Amino acid sequence: MSAVSVKGQGVMIPQKPVLLTGASGTIGRLLSARLAALGWTLRLTDVVPLPIPLPPNASFAIADLEDQQAVNDLAEGCGLILHFGGISTEQSFETVLGPNLRGGFHIYEAARREEARVVFPSSVHAVGLYERTEILDQDCLLRPDGYYGLSKAYGEMLARLYFDKHAVESVLIRIGSVLPEVPDERILSTWISHDDFVRLIERCAEADRVDCSVIWGQSNNSRGFWRHDARLKLGWTPLDSSDSQAERVRGKVTDNPVVERYQGGKFIVVDYSRADFPPRSMFPDD
Repeated sequence: MSAVSVKGQGVMIPQKPVLLTGASGTIGRLLSARLAALGWTLRLTDVVPLPIPLPPNASFAIADLEDQQAVNDLAEGCGLILHFGGISTEQSFETVLGPNLRGGFHIYEAARREEARVVFPSSVHAVGLYERTEILDQDCLLRPDGYYGLSKAYGEMLARLYFDKHAVESVLIRIGSVLPEVPDERILSTWISHDDFVRLIERCAEADRVDCSVIWGQSNNSRGFWRHDARLKLGWTPLDSSDSQAERVRGKVTDNPVVERYQGGKFIVVDYSRADFPPRSMFPDD
């Protein structure tokens, strides 16, 4: 069932508080401000202090995703969990393990207890080792490009397990690049505008039923690596496009053949050791 009710002039707001993890991060700050402005009651959390003023109708608590009791306490009474906490860059396996894998498990256990819907931000890095010439659909084999991407693939499988065994609904957003504008040629394919992203989160709450759905997190870009997802089920149509920015970033590419070959971009070269493509000497030691 939908996690929202109708209020006023057709404005849709959640019936219960919404838990947002990772609230101090870049995407967390965006969602905190924009969703609070829509009238959502937000329960914000992160492992570091909130670097912006607390939005109206919001509370904030410092908590560690690895602390299961803390996660349970934060999720109590919530009907929707926006799980944007955890490590968001390529790091060692040991660094990613606790926040992303164990923390993700704690989130889904809390969602199970509360019968809450989950929005899980998967990533292009869950499929980052596909070449840029390949067009992917939602059912493609996952090919993570590092330990961060591996944690996102794990999160998708965790969501599937909890839906199939416990009826916990999830929307898995394979985020490309949530940015105010396009910085280079690769991002022309992966870009999603702030407005499109916030509208997508709204639809994740409003849709009557989402099951365990995969959405490619991209705007209506003519360039792109992805197609065929669950956006019709959610009733979401991106309105923005990277196309108008194409001329400004023309020629903005790296000189690294690994970065330019694969969809995951710069994350891939971290600890990359294959010798067959390209020769090891062609990319930097760091």
